[in-house]
Amino acid sequence: MRQLVYYIAATVDGYIAGPNGQFDFFSHIADPQAGLKYLDSDTCPTHVRQALNRDEVPNERFDTVLMGRHTYEVGYREGISSPYAHLRQFVFSSTLGEVDPAVTVVDRDPVETVRRLKSEDGLDIWLCGGGNLAGELLGEIDRLEIKRDSIVAGSGIPMFAGGFAPTPFRRTGTHQRGQVTVEVWERC
Repeated sequence: MRQLVYYIAATVDGYIAGPNGQFDFFSHIADPQAGLKYLDSDTCPTHVRQALNRDEVPNERFDTVLMGRHTYEVGYREGISSPYAHLRQFVFSSTLGEVDPAVTVVDRDPVETVRRLKSEDGLDIWLCGGGNLAGELLGEIDRLEIKRDSIVAGSGIPMFAGGFAPTPFRRTGTHQRGQVTVEVWERC
């Protein structure tokens, strides 16, 4: 069965963006050469894959990406309406209309959609962001892959937004990619 993997960059104190959604303070974004050290073809935006001549590289881990509206709008504001054209793209929003034929906008319960996607054949499902969607899907997340940057933000958008819901995970590994430590956690 496919797994839902929350693969996300986060600060030491657990924020995925600043208070206004900014994320340019992460070392992999502030220093593009550092960022290249931890990109993989599946999670690389399509326009970056093309620039790096990775367009023909087949997906190895993910074939589907899930995003909340705020995460999706980061690229959309820059004119990128299909940020991960090499993946099936789902954006969860009750206010966003149709944006691109390659992007499915879902205006209903994300849990129902994820359960249906998990029952299909294919590669794993990447939960790209954001914190609100991750909070709603916490019960469905099978694995966390946290690209922990060596920065303390102090405040901002947390990895998980929502109510108190202790959910056990166990750390199964870590590895370094430049200044970033990738922590892998599996649901208990």
